[in-house]
Amino acid sequence: MTPKAEQGPMLRADAARNRARVLQVAREQLAAGDDSLQLNAIARLAGVGVGTVYRHFPNQHALREALSAERFGELVGEAQAAADTEDALAGLHRLLRFTLARALEDTGFAAVLESSADTEAHTSQLKAELDRAVAHLLDRARLLGAIRRDVEADDLRRLLCGIEHAVRAGDSDPARTEVYLGVLLEGLRPPR
Repeated sequence: MTPKAEQGPMLRADAARNRARVLQVAREQLAAGDDSLQLNAIARLAGVGVGTVYRHFPNQHALREALSAERFGELVGEAQAAADTEDALAGLHRLLRFTLARALEDTGFAAVLESSADTEAHTSQLKAELDRAVAHLLDRARLLGAIRRDVEADDLRRLLCGIEHAVRAGDSDPARTEVYLGVLLEGLRPPR
């Protein structure tokens, strides 16, 4: 069963079971290499009506958000830990690597990360928590004179999504990933 914080108002037991079944089938589809998340096909495989799927997930993006909630929570935890590290710059580098690796592993998570409009309130809450932690981390790195003053938390998310697209557009060579991340890290330094 999905925790209440991830689903909004408390669901009836049968509705919660149906939602959990839809999410399970969607995860199975993704694990089998089908990332199309066709809602009609998922309804059929889950043994529920199409209307049931659309009540819980009005579109594919809403389903991707629900599937990414746990991963997003991990990212928020990593950002909060990075913000609390003694060396803010090292924490920032670790967070950027962590985020990029997760986005490259999971295209659905990457789509949720880069989206400017969220379907579920829980996703918006997670993004706000992420932005607060990253803003705190950036403030600490700025105090050290380690990064530019004009970069905000949302900028970092967009830049990482750009790197994720660049890596996917190529041959996904891990060496290129490091090159692109190095360019970003160098670009975060304050002008001389």
